[in-house]
Amino acid sequence: MLGPIFIREWLILPRRSRHYLTRAFYLGTLWVLLFTTWQTTVGWEHVPTLGDLARFGLLSFQILAYVQLTLLMFFSALSAASTISLEKDRRTFLLLLLTELRNDEIVVGKLCGSLFQIILLLLGSIPVFALLALLGGIDPWQIVDVMLVLTTASFAAGSLGGLIALWREKTFQALAMTVLFLVLYLCLVNALAVTPYLVNMIGLGESGLDADAIAQARRTLEPFLALAEAINRPEDAAGLTTPRQFALAMLGIAALLNLIGMYKLRVWNPSGEPIMQRELVGAAKADATDADPDRIHAAPGKARPVWANPILWREIATRAYGNRPLVVKLAYFVVVGLIGYYSLFLMERAEFAAAWGIVPVTILSLLLISAQSVTSITSERDLNSLDLLLITDLSPKEFILGKVFGIVYNTKEFIVPPLILVVIYAMRGQLGTPPRGQDSLLVQKNIEGALALGIGMLVVMAFTVMLGIHVALRANNSRQAAINALGTVFFLTIGTMVCIYLIRITGRFEYQWLSFAGFIVAGIGGLWWVLSAERPSSALNLASGMLPVLAFYSITNVLIGKPGSIESADPLIPFIVTAGAFSFTILAMAIPLMSEFDVAVGRSSAVGE
Repeated sequence: MLGPIFIREWLILPRRSRHYLTRAFYLGTLWVLLFTTWQTTVGWEHVPTLGDLARFGLLSFQILAYVQLTLLMFFSALSAASTISLEKDRRTFLLLLLTELRNDEIVVGKLCGSLFQIILLLLGSIPVFALLALLGGIDPWQIVDVMLVLTTASFAAGSLGGLIALWREKTFQALAMTVLFLVLYLCLVNALAVTPYLVNMIGLGESGLDADAIAQARRTLEPFLALAEAINRPEDAAGLTTPRQFALAMLGIAALLNLIGMYKLRVWNPSGEPIMQRELVGAAKADATDADPDRIHAAPGKARPVWANPILWREIATRAYGNRPLVVKLAYFVVVGLIGYYSLFLMERAEFAAAWGIVPVTILSLLLISAQSVTSITSERDLNSLDLLLITDLSPKEFILGKVFGIVYNTKEFIVPPLILVVIYAMRGQLGTPPRGQDSLLVQKNIEGALALGIGMLVVMAFTVMLGIHVALRANNSRQAAINALGTVFFLTIGTMVCIYLIRITGRFEYQWLSFAGFIVAGIGGLWWVLSAERPSSALNLASGMLPVLAFYSITNVLIGKPGSIESADPLIPFIVTAGAFSFTILAMAIPLMSEFDVAVGRSSAVGE
């Protein structure tokens, strides 16, 4: 029913060793989360009662459900988008259009094939939920509703990624717009809560809007609210509950997205005709000389002068990443505007209020910068132009620096907004709290906080740029390179936040130090695999070991501040630690890439050959 594309994935996936490593790592992460929750709720000091076991089971059920929803939505969308867009870069997607495969077989087969690994991970979590139900406090129907929410949300996110990849012609546009549209959907659905207030503000008066109906619509369309309804399911709930309404809504949205993809498949693809070389005949052909390049160059129109570094010229002066990159930036500004409006004007000033605006915008910018960075290399390799560049007289330094500065130029719209937010929060006095009774130091504290946070952001963004180039050059699979780069940024940000949240549940670090060690070891192992698994390096091994520890230290130092007081921590120490750790990692990646022994001889473009 799903066609030969899915059957191929069904037969090949179990043959890959990475498939079993991924499942083991995923279930191991769930076990570490359970271990952490046990230390938080029960501990080791006394024998647990039946009530303790029930509370532990329910809290673990909640944590695992929310963590899985975040992971599965993110990676389902990216997996579906990267599967199609990278095939389009390699020009193999056009071959599918020349076969006898129907549109539905191509669209649905690609979608289900890309989500096959995700569904297997989701199925592997069912026994974990079932074991938690044995502890009490969890109804079997809660598990059913949670699985419905997780499955349909992942399917809808994958359908969104697949549709955008069919629409856009470049991998960067597909990945960036997938992330942006996913975040934009969540922002718009949550913005329904302020609809009655906006209606009253513009003077429409009685508009017929029912607050309860709007709240129910939010719960039906917003995955995290629907998941909360599934977890807190009333005992007498029956029939079409909110999680089941959400599941039907997501199936409807996914069906609509896939139908659009089937209808537009051969309209959007191929996206354009190849440029044909002009014919020169007669006297025009005889008169064409090197002194008259406009008469002999392949593309029609006037010839443009190329800069001393042609890599940088291509990145800045040409449409290397699609004909309409402004669509990506427009969507980004819409998302940033919604987040900024909520965090600056609707949210009350409270502890860590600045984090509600700065953190999501910064994470979104880092993901988009990472997508731009990794696709700047994978697109060259998939078009077989990277090997041609390696045999020219371009030095590795020119190649790497051209790519770096080109990425910075193309992502400047993603770099500036987080820095603007830092300045706004500093002007509002929300980046530094002076000691009690010393309000005169408020301006100084906020200036220091803004400088430390702004420079630290720039260092982390530079790390993200270099990470994408490093991973793309060393990986022999473009899709895996994109997932590794984006996944590393995702886990360094979201993963650290989850770890800190678990420790702050009780405020007692001694209860969670074993699980904390497990998270750190897992982070070190994953970062080592991404940075230096292909060709180990002493500097990269050291960077893999220290980066998760120092990043965690810096964030917790800012959040906890000075224990026993309301004072903020001095921003200088976290800034020095963060900037030093990430700067060392940048150098550890950049120096080998700019050496004659790595890029110039072509080893980076043919790892698997």
